[in-house]
Amino acid sequence: MSTILYEVSDKIATITLNRPEVANAQNKELLDELDAAWTRAAEDDEVAVIVLRGEGKHFSAGHDLKSGEKWQGKITLEDIYRNESRRYLEYSLRWRNVPKPSIAAVQGRCIAGGLLLVWPCDLIVASEDALFSDPVVTMGIGGVEYHGHTWELGARKAKEILFTGRPLTAEEAEKVGMVNKVVPRDELDSATRELAASIAVMPPFALRQAKRAVNQTLDVQGFYAAIQSVFDTHQTGHGHALSVGGWPVLVKLDEMKTKVQ
Repeated sequence: MSTILYEVSDKIATITLNRPEVANAQNKELLDELDAAWTRAAEDDEVAVIVLRGEGKHFSAGHDLKSGEKWQGKITLEDIYRNESRRYLEYSLRWRNVPKPSIAAVQGRCIAGGLLLVWPCDLIVASEDALFSDPVVTMGIGGVEYHGHTWELGARKAKEILFTGRPLTAEEAEKVGMVNKVVPRDELDSATRELAASIAVMPPFALRQAKRAVNQTLDVQGFYAAIQSVFDTHQTGHGHALSVGGWPVLVKLDEMKTKVQ
């Protein structure tokens, strides 16, 4: 794997996003390798807890809009829907439902598609400088594909963040319950590792039951149905972009992301 690092130690699998030169922007290869790493950890009986982290200054600048992999030639809504339903919805839901506890360690910027990586995790530890944002309204689309906003932030805070595009600080995220713990930047890895180690000694089947209980409760409350429904709403934004001139609307967001690198 070139875009992902993977290691197991003391029953903890650590998955690292490894494109620091582009602020861990997510191209097709990274997402496919990330999914393979999640599957590997899920199927390894020696792994009790999964940690997701990013190498370098920022956790992730989101989807790599410069990769060119889905913008070449004529673009159709069917093309977009097929790609995004797999890599931006199916992957995130699969990671959410892996029957082992998972922890995201987030530093620096976590933009748009970065949220699709951290929200499926069970716990989030953030450094004091972490900033979470979804500026996709700038593109003329009502938010990223995996609509965790309302569940993670509450309705009014979700609307504020979407309407303004401003980043949510680590402190704010902790106050609303999206983040479990905020630590100094130089303590992020050690604090995450300590939390993972405290979980790894618990009975695996009990952890699996506890995770399923919480996730199933959210699903009964409407989480899964809402995620599916809002994904389709997201696609109407792509359809509108195509109808008014295609993908130049991506340039402004890409410029915003470039600044964080």
